[in-house]
Amino acid sequence: MKVLIVYAHPEPRSFNGAMRDVAVDTLRGGGHEVIVSDLYAMGFNPVVGRGDFTRPANADVFRLAAEQRRAQDDGTYAKDIADEHEKLRWCDTLILQFPLFWFSLPAILKGWVDRVMGVGFAYGGSMWYENGGLRGRRAMLSLTTGGPPSIYGPRGRNGDIELILWPIQNGILRLVGFDVLPPFVAWCPARLSSEERVVYLKEFKERLLEIPETPPIFFHESGDYGEDNSLMPGVDPRPRFQRAGAVAGSR
Repeated sequence: MKVLIVYAHPEPRSFNGAMRDVAVDTLRGGGHEVIVSDLYAMGFNPVVGRGDFTRPANADVFRLAAEQRRAQDDGTYAKDIADEHEKLRWCDTLILQFPLFWFSLPAILKGWVDRVMGVGFAYGGSMWYENGGLRGRRAMLSLTTGGPPSIYGPRGRNGDIELILWPIQNGILRLVGFDVLPPFVAWCPARLSSEERVVYLKEFKERLLEIPETPPIFFHESGDYGEDNSLMPGVDPRPRFQRAGAVAGSR
């Protein structure tokens, strides 16, 4: 495999940092190639703006989609975005490593998505979902939470983790074409003992080695939808995620 890890945590000695290191060591040890985009260490700018482009399509009014299309056609993306595009073209597997912030991605990682997953490169027109610009690749979320699994269950106060991750797994990764693998969630590592954290890292290592054989999450494809983008009559609205085994480390 050719694996791109996009890592978003400000502290290298965090548990997220330990997960990143395990991923790099495990995958390289298994003969796979790995590139890491360490967003904080890179000082990655998460803010969309005119600086994303070396030559504007419209100097008077900033329209993001139009600018992205022009940059994709003319090769006028800023270097930091162009570099991330090359990494995504190179990889066949993407891992997003992050702590869950406010039920979502950390701002720096969301900004990476905003700036890098541009119109014409990752999606646009008929280029979405199974026809997205990054089709043929796999993606997996690897994340930590601040609370235990009970609070993220179907009856938990924070809501079902599968629904919390839906905007990321469907609205970002699947929309741009990835086959999305079930996530790995390390529940509340800050409150665990050193021995328990070691167990999590062992589970994560095992999960990484299983990536090539792991079935992706089920998503309906375009043929299941009518012209209004609602499921056709008679199509079963199956659960969006495969709950059995979908979230690792459930204790």
